[in-house]
Amino acid sequence: MPTSVPAAGRDRTAGSPAEDAQSVRERQMRQAEELLFSEPSRAGFAKGLFRGEFRGPAIFPYPTLPPGEKATVDAAVAEVRKFAETSIDAAAIDRAADIPQSVIEGLGRLGVLGMTAPAEFGGRGFSQSGYCRIMEVIGGHCSSTAVFVNAHHSIGIRALLLFGTDEQKAAWLPPLARGEKLAAFALTETEAGSDASNVQTTATPSADGQTYLLNGSKRYITNGALADVLTVMARTPDPKGGESKVTAFLVTPDMPGFEVVEARMEKCGIRGTATAKLAFHDMPVPASNILGPLGKGLKVALTVLDFGRTTFGASCTGAAKTYLTAATRHAARRRQFGRPLADLELIKKKLAYLAATAYAMEALTYETAALIDSGAEDYMLETAILKVFSTEALWQGSYETLQVHGGQGYFSDEPYERMMRDARINTIGEGANEVLKAFIALVGMRDIGEGFKSTLEGLKSVRRFVPTLGRFLGERLALRTHVPTVPVLTPLLRPVADRLARRVTRFARAIEHVLMKYREDVLERQYVQERVADAAIALMTASCVLARLDQELATNTATDLDRQAAELYLSMANRRFDQALYELDHNDDAQTTTTANAALRACR
Repeated sequence: MPTSVPAAGRDRTAGSPAEDAQSVRERQMRQAEELLFSEPSRAGFAKGLFRGEFRGPAIFPYPTLPPGEKATVDAAVAEVRKFAETSIDAAAIDRAADIPQSVIEGLGRLGVLGMTAPAEFGGRGFSQSGYCRIMEVIGGHCSSTAVFVNAHHSIGIRALLLFGTDEQKAAWLPPLARGEKLAAFALTETEAGSDASNVQTTATPSADGQTYLLNGSKRYITNGALADVLTVMARTPDPKGGESKVTAFLVTPDMPGFEVVEARMEKCGIRGTATAKLAFHDMPVPASNILGPLGKGLKVALTVLDFGRTTFGASCTGAAKTYLTAATRHAARRRQFGRPLADLELIKKKLAYLAATAYAMEALTYETAALIDSGAEDYMLETAILKVFSTEALWQGSYETLQVHGGQGYFSDEPYERMMRDARINTIGEGANEVLKAFIALVGMRDIGEGFKSTLEGLKSVRRFVPTLGRFLGERLALRTHVPTVPVLTPLLRPVADRLARRVTRFARAIEHVLMKYREDVLERQYVQERVADAAIALMTASCVLARLDQELATNTATDLDRQAAELYLSMANRRFDQALYELDHNDDAQTTTTANAALRACR
């Protein structure tokens, strides 16, 4: 059975029962400020949208791989596709709830398990964009295998690649990159899932500081029972006597006190993955196994998850393309009421949705991957937006695909019920979408809110009143009159680009309205946060779709389907944006809360 940390031994700053709600909130705010805003403010493309800015060079022109890299990536994609088609039986993996060793070894031979690791460590040195192409193929073929690879590479060895010392990389990376050993990332606990700061596992240093004793448990750890190396998050004391902080440790299962409590937790979908429950009992870990700076484990975790969310988008893109192919083929062949199913408008609506969202997923995935490859310093909002959009669109896509297949799709001799089960985890894993929506809204609005706060302070000062008021009025006037430029090359798309630009300006005005109306209380207004996030997602996805369509039209590479899917998605995004802004002031929020509270009282 798993062992929990004894209550008496828990750090009261770690979310213990003794902490009241106000103390918990204040602690979480301090941790969020330190984690997300301790460094100089950097403005990525998505953050700029909140200010009414369209930073065109960040996403225009739509990114393509350089010819030399493209040839290498195309060859690897072909190899992986052939291997998937001949050697990965997704249905058998689901039935057996296991990925065969032959599949793991084959992925290792192809270099998939070390795709972005440098060649000097046994990897293939692919860019994030190139690696996403590989994950798109795997995600379109078998979700269990895609999640297995993602857990090993995108979040498993990625922490080592980004934060490891030269000695740690030399010791650990080569066998991991070659697939001779497997990696896992152990963050989630009973009290710490989306609330990553609430880690309860402790790491107590020895008197000489050379060893840490780990005590606690982890659950829902993909590859947890298979991994030879795990990145484990544990809470360490602050040497200065302040609040304890989360630190990342490299752990191996041969360490005394390491326990696999449950090797394969049974679950709804992605059944082929080995999802484990682990425990640590006074497990000694050398201080040399600390990954990254002491007390900066949450920074390690969030940085790594940015990469994982990008390959999440690639996997969803592959699955979305598979859905589209399957649904259109069936609709064209199946006859009902004396004509092809595809002749029915409600079926056409489903096919069009699948085509439009698959196009948008792909555009957003590769724009986000290109931001990472470019060396951009700020892409955390982009990766969160990609994760939320791609997983929600895919979940809806799984419904539409199964519905097109009707009763036939519900039975297990077809792949669609499995694909639906597999898609369900995506909106939960690597940050629940509800939490990420709050993150998108609050991080996007934060600097603007700080600016308002500074203005209010300036207006209280006799000396600063006039210049502060002048600056404030000037900024408001600029926001009312300035519309950014969306730099499309194709004249045909100019009206579309201008409509997008006007919505960017409207978004910035709406953000100011929200902040003036709710002020600090916006931190608790999750209905509002969701609408702000939905509007931001609509703008971000529309921007990437427009960049992709512009590049395809300019180079004469757009197919008729590409163009129609892109134009439909742009209309869909505009409508979703308009709805989100409308509902900021026209909604059923009060009645929603009242009804939920009544339901809660009724079940007591």
